[in-house]
Amino acid sequence: MSEFAPICIYLVISPLLSLILLGVPFPFASNSSTYPEKLSAYECGFDPSGDARSRFDIRFYLVSILFIIPDPEVTFFFPWAVPPNKIDSFGSWSMMAFLLILTIGSLYEWKRGASDRE
Repeated sequence: MSEFAPICIYLVISPLLSLILLGVPFPFASNSSTYPEKLSAYECGFDPSGDARSRFDIRFYLVSILFIIPDPEVTFFFPWAVPPNKIDSFGSWSMMAFLLILTIGSLYEWKRGASDRE
């Protein structure tokens, strides 16, 4: 159990520190509802025009997904930081399968024109 002590300490201290850092500004913050300018509508200095719930082009979502996907895939590349003689054939083939899935997904997005601009 003593080998897990640093992890347990980390799991206790990190949420406490996060809550403290999130809570410290509240006593010092001013109440923004007292200023009428803060409660007024803001859109480049003009009153809002049009409906905020208009139709949105799906390509904006595709572009955001294209930027989000590389973040978790980097974590799957961490096993390759291990020396090659420490990875067995299962590890190597699973990484090759992962790269194959990424390649197929990238080719599909490219063929569908997800990154095309009009």
